[in-house]
Amino acid sequence: MSRRTDRRLRRKALSCAVIGSATVLAVGFGPGAAGADPDIAPTEQALADYISAGPGATPEGRTPVAFVGTDSSSGSTGSRASVPVSAGPEVAGFLAAFGYSVLHPDASPPGANDWNCRPTQEHPRPVVLAHGTWMNAYDSFAYLAPQLVRAGFCVFALNYGQADVLQGGGFGAILPGRNAVGYMEDSAKQLAEFIDRVRAATRVDQVDIVAHSQGGTVADQYLKFEGGAGKVARLVTFGSTHHGTSLLGMATLGRAIDKLGADIVRLNELFIGHANIEQMIGSPFYAKLNQAGDTVSGIEYTVVGSQHDEVTNPYELTFLTAGPDATVHNITLQDGCEQDMSDHLTMMYSPRAISIALRALDPAAHPDLVCAFNPWFIGGGGGL
Repeated sequence: MSRRTDRRLRRKALSCAVIGSATVLAVGFGPGAAGADPDIAPTEQALADYISAGPGATPEGRTPVAFVGTDSSSGSTGSRASVPVSAGPEVAGFLAAFGYSVLHPDASPPGANDWNCRPTQEHPRPVVLAHGTWMNAYDSFAYLAPQLVRAGFCVFALNYGQADVLQGGGFGAILPGRNAVGYMEDSAKQLAEFIDRVRAATRVDQVDIVAHSQGGTVADQYLKFEGGAGKVARLVTFGSTHHGTSLLGMATLGRAIDKLGADIVRLNELFIGHANIEQMIGSPFYAKLNQAGDTVSGIEYTVVGSQHDEVTNPYELTFLTAGPDATVHNITLQDGCEQDMSDHLTMMYSPRAISIALRALDPAAHPDLVCAFNPWFIGGGGGL
């Protein structure tokens, strides 16, 4: 079986599997939704051109509409953030972390959020962790956080973008601990407040950010529009939707159907929430986010994508182009380590991914990368 065919089969399988914490609902999209799987170049422009070529003539560019509580001047739905305080156990597999977080939705990653921690000369900047859509600080970073702490970093993590179904959070918000569903503009404000709290508590001017999935996009929004420039030295992202995602083909199909006059994008919002609608390729959110380029001056970016990522797909769209006075390291997780089968969720439980994060944060102390088998969908810190 070719790698291309293998990836297609896994992508179809995951479209009806549990992603993070919520079943991806195709909203009546049969196998044809993603089944056609046309050969589109893995670039934002190629996918945007494909979507724009759909039939019909209704205007593009509609923005998500909140169901209740909308502040028309800001798009806010009143999403909120919280700081987890009770540390959960260290685990090496995503499924174990997910199960624990459903029962303990406010758990903190092991070692994180020690407000008495003080950065050292060797590690002068605290590390702030930003989780992804339908996830939380614990199930995203139960494997990474304790390893950063043991390496000598002060580590902090929040749960952001919390909204219920009536606030437009989608059905993913029904299960406990499912966050990052509100508008990403609001989430970036919450991240800004949290980072200011970390800076004040640790008495530093700058932090580093490690982010998974939507967390990287929220960090982009923070850096560009919420005063983050100058407060962050390094941004390390894994599977982040820096240029959007086809949402397993739903974004592509949805915008094509919109051209026929059926408001499928707004219908999808009921199921998958504001944040996922904003993460569709070609959304107004990305037009504004990246209009001045991918990066902010003075930031060193390390951007990691996995060939087996079914959520941030095509995975190459996670990569960034460096602008003035910014450094970008785009890394494919499987380069030099094909046995790492990590997908979107399990890459945060990959020993190679952890070694990439450590090298990005402290290249002198952690120059070498680890290579280990990490199974798709299950994960396990290099084993089953």
